[in-house]
Amino acid sequence: MAKIIASSIRKGNVLEIDGKLCSVLKAENIHPGKGTPVTHLEMRRISDGIKISERYRTTEQVERAFMEERDLQYIYEDDSGYIFMNTETYDQLSVSKEIVGDSAVYLQSEMMYVVILHNGMPVSLQLPQRITVTIIEADPVVKGQTASSSYKPALADNGLKVMVPPHISAGTRIVIMTEDGSYVERAKG
Repeated sequence: MAKIIASSIRKGNVLEIDGKLCSVLKAENIHPGKGTPVTHLEMRRISDGIKISERYRTTEQVERAFMEERDLQYIYEDDSGYIFMNTETYDQLSVSKEIVGDSAVYLQSEMMYVVILHNGMPVSLQLPQRITVTIIEADPVVKGQTASSSYKPALADNGLKVMVPPHISAGTRIVIMTEDGSYVERAKG
């Protein structure tokens, strides 16, 4: 077991809380004007799937469970879950829908992801920080709108609704953050 400070915990990390493994769903550092900064964690216990919330001082030490991380390629989804493949050995691994959860919208065929294993069983999935998607539907630009003033809703090919600048139209490839689904930039190339 390794201890890490609470402020460095990220989505996808696996912690040991009261002797049970918990996968971090959301990690937020809160810095109030007065008082001590805290880290708010939303987690799911791996053993029974129950969601729990915890708050720690940002400098507090938390137990990080020893995990094996594997770079695997996402292939497809079936009834048992999401199938990933080791590109060196061609071994396939099924990751359950409960483990992938809301991150499923960011899975793209043949893209590499980090699958976190504990005793050979998948317990968590780490997404890349950014992915590229194609806009399939975007509201038209309203005359008089400036690029810096407001964003408009758009629908990406993965089903995600994204707020984009007015110059983005259907067919445009954009880069989004997987942490919150926010627009970063127009995709290059």
